[in-house]
Amino acid sequence: MSIPYSGTIRRSGGVVSAIGKQLRAVNLKAAKRITVKFDPFSDNVKHTRNFLHYISSQKINFTNPNCLLKTIVVCDRSEPTIDVLLAPSVAESTKLKNVTLKSGNLTCLEILQLFNKHISSLAPAEQVTTTVQTKLEKKKGKKK
Repeated sequence: MSIPYSGTIRRSGGVVSAIGKQLRAVNLKAAKRITVKFDPFSDNVKHTRNFLHYISSQKINFTNPNCLLKTIVVCDRSEPTIDVLLAPSVAESTKLKNVTLKSGNLTCLEILQLFNKHISSLAPAEQVTTTVQTKLEKKKGKKK
């Protein structure tokens, strides 16, 4: 008697692909300023520093060029925190001014998941504008 197969056919991509998936979903349009504060000599700061590295990339910065990223390095053995000051338009609709993530016992993947859940989901939807081209404009475009 055989046992029916109940698992997945393919293995998951692992932590690296999960982090990549979360990074593709990051949207900074709801944020005005992100402040990352950590003590570099603490034991549990590695994932916060990795998060800071990922957030400071150009692709993520292009989602909102007006969002400021500030790093505060302290030497007081405090827990690493990520403070996000929300944009005024988002703050008045959600009645929140800022969001604080205490990242002491979180992995980089968990920090990104929480960031997407609480910050990226608040980003206003893009309004797609379509322009109607006349036949003459289309012909001009083809000649070039």
